Amino acid sequence: MCIFSACVFLGVLLLFAPCRCSECPLACECFAVTHTVKCVSVDLLAVPDNIPGYTRNVIITGNNIHQVGPDPFTELQNVTNIILSNNRITELASHTFAALTNLRSLDLSANRLVLIHPEALSIPGSPLQELNLSRSLHNFTALTDLATALRWGGLWGLLRLDLSGNLLALLPPGMFSHVPALQRLLLGNNSLAAVYAGTFSGIERLQMLDLTRNDFEAFTGDALQELERLGNARIFLGSNPYACSCESRDFVTWLNKTKSRVDADAVRCASPEELADARVQGLTVRAIGCVVPVLAEVTDLTLQTSYVFLGVVLGFVGMVFLFVLYLNRNGMKKWIIETRDACRDVLEGYHYRYGIDSDPRLGHITAGGSRPQRHPGLSQQLPSDTCVVQGPTETQVRPVVTSPPVNS
Repeated sequence: MCIFSACVFLGVLLLFAPCRCSECPLACECFAVTHTVKCVSVDLLAVPDNIPGYTRNVIITGNNIHQVGPDPFTELQNVTNIILSNNRITELASHTFAALTNLRSLDLSANRLVLIHPEALSIPGSPLQELNLSRSLHNFTALTDLATALRWGGLWGLLRLDLSGNLLALLPPGMFSHVPALQRLLLGNNSLAAVYAGTFSGIERLQMLDLTRNDFEAFTGDALQELERLGNARIFLGSNPYACSCESRDFVTWLNKTKSRVDADAVRCASPEELADARVQGLTVRAIGCVVPVLAEVTDLTLQTSYVFLGVVLGFVGMVFLFVLYLNRNGMKKWIIETRDACRDVLEGYHYRYGIDSDPRLGHITAGGSRPQRHPGLSQQLPSDTCVVQGPTETQVRPVVTSPPVNS
């Protein structure tokens, strides 16, 4: 019996012992039973290209691999999980994981990604469900590359995305709209100070959002709308330096009224000093010093009401004026015609005077405004005993007889 038990024990040890056969990469450990290959802290400079085809789990961590390309994975259709964390990876080439048609989980955390090809995450059939990029984006360029890779990667089945610990200061609007099935989004331990309109558009199935340990002092109107549109998602907002002042009035009001699932107990004031560590939920506008703005709001509402009333009065006066014009339209037409004729007469008079002033031959016109008329049959100079009489239609020349003086 003892011999049998010893044989069984040795068999179990051999069964689960690492296989160091010729198929296993150098300096790595291969486990045939669990279909796992481990290459941990063995100073690899590249992903081994002779990983066994039966492998389902690839664990390569703690090495000095700077670039990852598609070549090592071309014959690994059975792989479902890959862990490439803490390898100092800086670049992901095009179609790096395209051959892994059964890949479910990809861990690239704790790397130094600078360049991510737009199709680096493209896998036919979109099998990827979990993507861990925590502490892996080296700069803002890597973030924009990731946004492009999410758009081009066709990750329709992605359920969990971890971007925590990347010192992110902002998120491009619509960055997650190309992963519509996303359920868990981890953005904790970054430097986010604001959420803009459209940041979370397109992710209608989100169940959990982590925004803890960022630099939020309050949430403005756009950010509150983005949080409200998440519906029943669990939202974690704790461990942020919230400023409980009048500037955060909208956030305080939203937190007191929202039906969203927020970790309200962890949302606490960091300033001012008198409200330090106080729960934001439950504070009143008076407690955060917004008494004067409230009165100003009432005054502003009264002023708006006055403007509305003034507009109504002016509109009524305008309607009455137009109605009066309509009733006197005939008289207005007659007045306009008479005014036009009078203006025409005045303009003709000005034109006539201008013609007289501009012609030097008419300079001897009498003050009475009469002008001499010349008969075409007369000579240039009339006799001194002849006067010119102008009739209504024509000019007549009459001789003037001079009578001799009568002697008495």
